[in-house]
Amino acid sequence: MLFRESAKTIAARALDSSLYPHLIEQFVHMHGHRPSAAEVRSWERSIPALVAALNDAGLGDVEVMLEYALPLNSKRADAVLAGVHPATGEPSYVVVELKQWSQAEPDEDDPTLCRIDAYTHPVLNPIEQVRRYCEYLVNFNGAVAGHPSRVSGVAYLHNATEFGVGGLRAVELDDRGQMFTRERRGEFIDYLRTKLSDKVPGARAADELQAGRTVPSKQLMSVAAQEVREREQFVLLDEQQVAYRMVLNAVRKAKQSDHKEVVIVTGGPGTGKSVIALSLLGELYRQGVPALHATGSQSFTKTMRKVAGTRKREVQDLFKYFNSFMTAEKNSLDVLICDEAHRIRETSAHRYTPAAHRTGKRQIDELIDVARVPVFLLDEHQVVRPGEMGTVEDIKAAAVAKGLECHVVPLESQFRCGGSDAYLRWVVRLLGLEAGGPVVWEPDDRMQLLVADSPQEMEAFLQARRAQGYGARISAGYCWPWSKEPKPGDPLPADVVIGDWARPWNLRGDRSVSGAPPSALWATDPAGFGQVGCVYTAQGFEYDWSGVIIGPDLVWRGDRWITDRTKSKDPVFKKSTPDDDVDRLIRNTYKVLLTRGMIGTIVYSTDPETQQKLRELVNSSLDRRPVTV
Repeated sequence: MLFRESAKTIAARALDSSLYPHLIEQFVHMHGHRPSAAEVRSWERSIPALVAALNDAGLGDVEVMLEYALPLNSKRADAVLAGVHPATGEPSYVVVELKQWSQAEPDEDDPTLCRIDAYTHPVLNPIEQVRRYCEYLVNFNGAVAGHPSRVSGVAYLHNATEFGVGGLRAVELDDRGQMFTRERRGEFIDYLRTKLSDKVPGARAADELQAGRTVPSKQLMSVAAQEVREREQFVLLDEQQVAYRMVLNAVRKAKQSDHKEVVIVTGGPGTGKSVIALSLLGELYRQGVPALHATGSQSFTKTMRKVAGTRKREVQDLFKYFNSFMTAEKNSLDVLICDEAHRIRETSAHRYTPAAHRTGKRQIDELIDVARVPVFLLDEHQVVRPGEMGTVEDIKAAAVAKGLECHVVPLESQFRCGGSDAYLRWVVRLLGLEAGGPVVWEPDDRMQLLVADSPQEMEAFLQARRAQGYGARISAGYCWPWSKEPKPGDPLPADVVIGDWARPWNLRGDRSVSGAPPSALWATDPAGFGQVGCVYTAQGFEYDWSGVIIGPDLVWRGDRWITDRTKSKDPVFKKSTPDDDVDRLIRNTYKVLLTRGMIGTIVYSTDPETQQKLRELVNSSLDRRPVTV
């Protein structure tokens, strides 16, 4: 959170303008960049409206937590009010979503979405938004996990009239989703008095919420089976829910008329793209809507078949590859969910493709043609192979060429890397994927970043985390040759050699060898620890602790990174692959590897000058004390 004080103290600081410089300073520390002018403006206009209502209600001693960060993701509630319930005497929390809107109307297709003039696409109805914040807080904060009735939610549209926004109330169902406007300010004050006592300060209740133990994140693969077969396992927030609803609405329109449209969901690592994909697949599966999930990743697809489709063949059959639709009839599916769509290739044909199927048709056209609602979820910065061409512009252009509507939903919040925006920004600055050059890592309370002095030290540290019950993996750039797999019973060849430390690569095949899991399960099977993963087995997955070895294909020289294609052993790089493409793909590879960890990342470079640069940027000391999360 950015700031916490009583309502009367915040009101005084807002009045003398000392509040806002402090919020800006805290924001920069937490996120690594300045807040936008629009965000600062919203603080200046909305916070005084909220604390004035609290003080007019006689609730000046209620504790106000501004920009409260939800656990394990980067979303922030505008405010959480902490106090004591006037009737029960128990801690009571009100999550508040503040909007400056003066006018908004429900989306004609779906009242959980709404439209305002400032946006070209629908956004989540603020009543639904704050309800989901409440649900997420109860799911992930131990202080309220066993006491869900302690949390309520309200959207306060302090500039709006009932005429301007009254239609949004169509989704006002329960105590976690109420809405008040400027015209109903008196009712808002009465509502606050029913939730918060004017007799007891709220500081202790705020302490309790802050001290609440974070419930471990539901890692995607561990709940995939329930997600697909039974019920929703994840709480989709804000634009995640917008994307989910837009697809379901498009499916409904497609059923009601001869309608077809394309939906693109774009976002960086950990923004929840695969969670949205699974939530959609599960809901469509339960509704009996013909839908399939497809990726270009053998590891991801095989893992989903194994985890989500355990003991149920019909569920396994829902997971396909991008090249599975070469001979499919047009619109034979209602929905095709293309996850990891940045891995779309120019064509589905390969050397084993029968001549009759070599139509020359582009893979992107096959994927659009096969379903009435093709959905593409992608991150353009995760393209790691030559020939991968899944970009927003490519997909939009293909849709336009076919005369189809195309909607793009950008995802901003992220759930990997502890929900640390600062860490993701540090990674892209480190690798030169964003302007400005590398910056010193400023530790936050969400993500841990360490530098190991050797691969032995990295492995020992991660082994200690595993002893505490955490998952961990070591991955590396593709800088060592890859031997043929041994015969069953023979030891795995230790190809990754750094000094006197040597470990095998993950397996390439579909069967377990000498206790190591098959390639597709390296990231999810505990037996994967002990082999070094490459980008193709790590991409799309997450684990608690990530060890990353930067090889000699990416080194720091003077004031910049140098990529050395001669040090890469990746067979996908041909002589004909341009140097600029190799440079971009190697940097993207390390971005993927550095963003797999949920709790922490420990990094090591085989190059002394690069290792020294990492030491300058990361001051965190490595120790083997128990890590608390």
